[in-house]
Amino acid sequence: MKSFFRKITAAAAALAVALSMAGCSGGDGGSSEGEGASPANPAAWTELDQSAITAAMGMGWNLGNQLEASGNKVPDETVWGNPTISEDLIKAVKAQGFKTIRIPVSYLSKIGEDPDYKIDEAWLNRIQEVVDYVVNNDMFAIINIHGDGYYTVDGGWLLCVDENQDEIKAKYEKVWQQIAERFKDYDQHLIFESMNEVFDDTYGEPDPTGYANINAYNQIFVDTVRKTGSNNEKRWLLMPGWNTNIGHTAGDKGFVIPEDTLCKAEGKRIMISVHFYDPYNFALDENIASATTQWGKYAVEKFDTWGQEDYVDSQMKLLNDKFVSQGYPVVIGEMGVVNKTHIDPGMNEFRRYWNEYVVKSAKANGCIPVYWDNGSNGRNGLALFHRLSKEVTQPEIIEGMMRAINSEGDYEIPAVESTESADDAA
Repeated sequence: MKSFFRKITAAAAALAVALSMAGCSGGDGGSSEGEGASPANPAAWTELDQSAITAAMGMGWNLGNQLEASGNKVPDETVWGNPTISEDLIKAVKAQGFKTIRIPVSYLSKIGEDPDYKIDEAWLNRIQEVVDYVVNNDMFAIINIHGDGYYTVDGGWLLCVDENQDEIKAKYEKVWQQIAERFKDYDQHLIFESMNEVFDDTYGEPDPTGYANINAYNQIFVDTVRKTGSNNEKRWLLMPGWNTNIGHTAGDKGFVIPEDTLCKAEGKRIMISVHFYDPYNFALDENIASATTQWGKYAVEKFDTWGQEDYVDSQMKLLNDKFVSQGYPVVIGEMGVVNKTHIDPGMNEFRRYWNEYVVKSAKANGCIPVYWDNGSNGRNGLALFHRLSKEVTQPEIIEGMMRAINSEGDYEIPAVESTESADDAA
């Protein structure tokens, strides 16, 4: 999710808290190499091939607006209004059926000066503590370098069209070397994601030079992680194309899957990261004048003329054709629709329908969906849980996504129950 949206919704989160988070050669292997998995035991590794990892990761959830939150260049998990992350929150998420938690992480001023670019030890310890909350509860954890790649974040440095690329790449390599070294003995439940939504901060066609740098970052990431040895020689690695945009990643826009010659597993161990928030006016637009609040075949007003069910299916099929069918799992690392029930009281049913439809289509095409939760409940929020009380705030949306991810074969998504508009309610 773009940083500007995170900061806007952080104010709502603060109020809520005040008032009451190219692959290896050979065939795909699926055999177990060890039992009794423990983060401290590098031998405790269960080999998961493409189909196995996709099934095991199931439905995912983002611990958004926490470890990637920052102020004045300093990462701080509470600075955007969410409370300190607790293991009880992770257990509450698991209890609802989620099997994967994506943990966005910013580093920014926690990185020291060249040439070592040493990461602050206390910050790495905290990241590890949160990862342990997840993997010790038998869930998959995804960690990345998140806000460091934004031109809009104070202190951002992983900037693909800046001129000092030699310095950027040296710093990027050193940072991933330290992260990978810290976690190299963790088992298959931990996945590294190279970066997040890196692009030149414009929304037109990708800049060729900038895209070449993104490809270079991904190659550095793969090589650096593999060289740290232990379980990192066979760990699944996740990486995006330009701005995690589906068309700019799966289309002929310049994305190159990195070589993975140092991988010691059988079969490919590279995943592709994309995000899905279409159509924008429904999913993210907060402007009352332009925002839409209904979506899909049940919409009767305030809906977009594009981006409906057929579009979702075409985007997921594109990902399947380009990557999944070639042995590369695709993670829809972020997806969701903001709460605009202040505009249309019946919108939550359309939010449920959109999320259920996207998850159903993603699963049908072999993709792994991960919902974006920013911790903000109420107006323009994306939260499914209250981060402080751990209570579920959007049970119908969770129920719909779980129905989609757990259903075998095709099924009819329950119809939207109400199309009552704000004008009707008045």
